[in-house]
Amino acid sequence: MASRKSITRRDEIVKTAAIIFEARGYYNASMDDIAEAMGIRKPTLYHYVESKGQIVAWIHDRLCDGFIDRINQRIEQGMQPTECLVMVMTDIFETLDSSPGHLRVYFEHHREIPEKCQATSRAKRDEYFATVRDLIIAGEEAGEFKVENAEMATFALFGMCNWAYQWYRPKGQLSPQEISQMFWRIFASGIKVDAGRTGALRAG
Repeated sequence: MASRKSITRRDEIVKTAAIIFEARGYYNASMDDIAEAMGIRKPTLYHYVESKGQIVAWIHDRLCDGFIDRINQRIEQGMQPTECLVMVMTDIFETLDSSPGHLRVYFEHHREIPEKCQATSRAKRDEYFATVRDLIIAGEEAGEFKVENAEMATFALFGMCNWAYQWYRPKGQLSPQEISQMFWRIFASGIKVDAGRTGALRAG
């Protein structure tokens, strides 16, 4: 079991590296940069972490674990599927607001995860996807909404949110909660005007 000091140091490495990866780009950042930003020597850094790829694995797995834990807590609290799915979107935008570098690493560099860690990281990513898909299925069974294909609906939900790291700006005009509500309305209702309403507009 890792010591408290090792866990604390790992937290510091993850936080520092994510900021550097966001600012300079993963491939342009070096272990020297991370060590310098932490105020330690590179040999000391290598005492705690093997490579940049291992840092990516840490970032990736912590995000997945955090997202899954929050979903499961809401389900246990009795939150309905629709509410849970809105909060899935909110989780993503709140992370973009507080820790944008983490999500950039998660989306752009998961292929850099060392081979020995790939199976574990992939399992976490699959669990996250499956948990959200099961919420969509549960929502349909509860009559909250209707979908043709839960798998495709899950891809669509993530597709709306996962590209946001390219355009989202922390502390912008809209809060993470406001954006997630807007995205949910688009996801759940679309943007097409109701046929009956269209006819009424034309008649007017």
